[in-house]
Amino acid sequence: MSTLRVDLYSDTRTRPTPGMRRAIAEAEVGDEQADEDPTVTRLCARVAALLGKEAALYAPSGTMCNQIAYRIHCRLGDEVIADRTAHTVNSETGGPAALSGVMMRVVEGRAGIFRAAQVNAALRDPAARHQPRSRLVSIENTSNQGGGTIWPLGVVEEVAATARAHGLATHMDGARLMNAVIATGVAASAYAAPCDSVWIDFSKGLGAPVGAVLAGSQAFIREAWRCKQQFGGAMRQAGVIAAACLYALDHHVERLAEDHANARALAAGIAGVPGLALETDPPETNMVFFDVGGTGLSAAEVAQRLLAHGVRIGATRGTRMRAVTHLDIPPDGIAQALVALRSVVAEARSARRQPERQPA
Repeated sequence: MSTLRVDLYSDTRTRPTPGMRRAIAEAEVGDEQADEDPTVTRLCARVAALLGKEAALYAPSGTMCNQIAYRIHCRLGDEVIADRTAHTVNSETGGPAALSGVMMRVVEGRAGIFRAAQVNAALRDPAARHQPRSRLVSIENTSNQGGGTIWPLGVVEEVAATARAHGLATHMDGARLMNAVIATGVAASAYAAPCDSVWIDFSKGLGAPVGAVLAGSQAFIREAWRCKQQFGGAMRQAGVIAAACLYALDHHVERLAEDHANARALAAGIAGVPGLALETDPPETNMVFFDVGGTGLSAAEVAQRLLAHGVRIGATRGTRMRAVTHLDIPPDGIAQALVALRSVVAEARSARRQPERQPA
């Protein structure tokens, strides 16, 4: 494999910038588990204000934020309504069941986004003795496997209102919520307002190495601390990583627009390559999903051949691929990626055109 020059596998591949490293080195720290780390305290207060919630909690990962929220909102045997593409359904190793005894009821949204009518249709009869209780609606904004798509604010409000009318809570997996904010101009607090709990991730497009912050009411966060302790998420001198998150809020939010522009440029180039088909054109945020079935290769084969050109793009399944733009993409990275894709596709098409040799 040649030297990796352009890594579009995920926005989790970012490394701390020089300024972020300085913030980490200079961080004021204390015992986070005892609520004595001043940098963590500042981070939680800032995110709570950003999301319009009473309080917030710093966790090692967004997955832990989801699992804490599910534990608090649900009881053993309860059911969570979510899209079939949701991260909690597909990428958290059965955490809701393993950690909280919670079942998932999936609905078929469009590009990861479902509607209030689908929530209504999925609700269990609370009087039915043989069915699990519907207890929580979980939405993911932006929708990762939906294609990096943005939940319209009105849809979030309608879904949450329907949940509330039936006694259900609403949780938002906001791993890439700030991408939606920058793409739409809708405030993070507006997206969060209809939801009982919400979190944002710092180790994706915001470029910090570790952590996510979960927000909700004072009572919710008090209970969240108990779950965080139980799940092994309480930390000590966590200010060294929280400082990176504060730096990201100051320096890396507005620049997400650059990632969105790069994703559109990448999609425009892919659209001109024979054998490749875009899933969403143009992409809504920093994710470009495309199908390589027309090349005669699988996504895994294309991914492997791209590595020989110093480019990494993720193979999600079958012939579907995902490229994610982020702050570590070099200035000419999109151009390099397109050159590599065109070369791989051209080689595949040439090989398909070669007639098979007849035996002598």
